[in-house]
Amino acid sequence: MFDIGIGEIFALAAIGLLIFGPDKLPKAAADGARMLKQLRTMAAGAKQDLADSAGLDITEAMDTVRGFSDFHPKNIVSSLLKDEPTQQAVKPAINAPKFDPDAT
Repeated sequence: MFDIGIGEIFALAAIGLLIFGPDKLPKAAADGARMLKQLRTMAAGAKQDLADSAGLDITEAMDTVRGFSDFHPKNIVSSLLKDEPTQQAVKPAINAPKFDPDAT
């Protein structure tokens, strides 16, 4: 979800340590995590309420949106560059002569 490296995590921890101090930092981190969980719950509830009031099936809409990811240029190029052999049915010629290994 977030592109945060280990160095950035250490920098955030150091800033938090300077701002809150070593005694209050664990409580502040727990409060932040609790608030983030509440925000996610509220957002999910609002999304469900909007879908219910509009009479939409949200799973169908989400499947449609996920289907659009097939048209992302990165996915199109990767599907074109795959080295998978294509299976084509080889049809024998109607009047083709039989192969004779002794004739060569």
